[in-house]
Parts: sequence; C-alpha cells; structure tokens
Amino acid sequence: MSEDLLLEKLEDGVLTLTLNRPERLNALNPPLLRALREGMERASRNHAARVVVIAGAGRAFCAGGDIAGKPEKKAEESSDAAPAPRKERAPDNVASRIDWLRGNMEAVRLLYQMDKPTIAMIRGATVSVGMALAAACDFRVVSENASFTTGFAKVGFSGDYGASYFLTRLLGSAKTRELMFLSDMLDASEAQRIGLVSRLVADAELEAQTQVLARRLADGPPLTYRFMKKNLNAAVDGSLEQILDMEATHMVLSSLTSDQREAVKAFMEKRKPQFSGT
Repeated sequence: MSEDLLLEKLEDGVLTLTLNRPERLNALNPPLLRALREGMERASRNHAARVVVIAGAGRAFCAGGDIAGKPEKKAEESSDAAPAPRKERAPDNVASRIDWLRGNMEAVRLLYQMDKPTIAMIRGATVSVGMALAAACDFRVVSENASFTTGFAKVGFSGDYGASYFLTRLLGSAKTRELMFLSDMLDASEAQRIGLVSRLVADAELEAQTQVLARRLADGPPLTYRFMKKNLNAAVDGSLEQILDMEATHMVLSSLTSDQREAVKAFMEKRKPQFSGT
C-alpha cells in the first residue's frame, strides 16, 4: 500500500515524489505518513537523484493531516491481516503517540537537510502539514489556483512537521504568528507577496515550469550544491564565526572537485559545463 500512496519517478536526475491520495486531496493518513518518511529516506540516499520534487496527485498539493482517519494502531487492528500478538504491539499511551508522530516527522527533517536541491510543485489546497512540507523545500513553484492555510488552530491542534520552524525562517516571526493563530486562507498572489512563493505560474504550465527549474538544477554541480546547502541551512541559526569557518572549509573542498575544474574550463571555452558529481 505504501508504494501506491507515494509515487516515485526518477528521470534524468530528477526524482519526483507524489503524494497519491487524490480522492482525499492528499491528506496524510498514518500509512501515507509512514510512506513519506520512508520515501524521504530513500531519496536522501539516492545518488542518482540530483534534485527532488515533491508534488500532490490530482487537484491539491496536500490538505494536511487526515483528521477523519483512525490512529495507525486501530487501523492495523481493523485490517484483514491477522492481529499481532499483544506483546508485540506498542502500548497506546501519550508517550507512544509522541514517539510515533516524532518518528514520522523525520520526513520533513530529511527533506530540509537533504544534500540536494528540493522543489515543491504546488497546485490547489496546501494546508497545515502541506505548508510545512512546502516551506521545507528550497523552491516552491506554485500554480495560480493554489491556496494556503496553516489550518491547525481551526481543528484544535498546535501544529507539527516543523511548521513553526520553517514558516518562521521563511516568512518571519510576526507573519508566521498571524498565519498560525488566525488560519486565514491565502490565495497564490498573496502567498507570493509575503514571500512563500518562489515562482508563480499558470496552472497549465505548472509541470513544465517545474521541470525547467528541476532540469536547470540537475545540470548543476552536485557537490557544490551540497556544500552550498549546508552553508545556507547553518546560516539560519549559526553565528557569523561559525558560518565563516564553514564557508572557508566548503570553499576549499569545492575547489578540489572535478566539477569545479570543469566549470572553469567550460567558462574559458564558452560552452555549457558537464558536471559529473565528482
């Protein structure tokens, strides 16, 4: 089931992960939460994937958590499979629920810290966890028909999947507090105005424009992007001294790569560089 809930396609260095519950606007139920975490683990280890795109099947990116779904433990008990012996089941208590949720939330940490560029391709509803996933990516290519809301407060939840972390760093503390507390709906143009959108495109052009960006990144120097992303992520919280040290280290390391030598050679020869990732 997890394979059907998260579609994976690798083509010319671009790995696309598609949330695949279109009938529920890709709302995340327990099996999809687990599939997303496992998919991010595979993506982070996949050296053939130079760029990762996350998308939603159908007319929405992600409508958040599926609050109508059952907890994973109850869902497993109601399946056709024979129930596991009671001693093998995790106890259903506050601690186990926290552990289960925190384990699945590793998906967004992997997405953010992945040593390759990431793109959220967004159309339609983008709610709560959907906003966190989008904000964790390096780029957000957004259809003009997209809409955004944190939505947590409206259903009595405080927020998860790094929504407070990623939105604060992307939009600032004041705007994030407004979005979290009030749960107002933003259209695509307003989302672009406040800085949530990297590129706003016509809906009919969403896939094509996302691929243009993904191809451009996939053709770039993978090791350089890896060092660059570490610098940029560390700059969110690190001190100036820490960032200067990291930049100096990564600058020297990138100068020792074959890709850097190819870049200089291509520049001198007035041609497009061919990066090998070495």
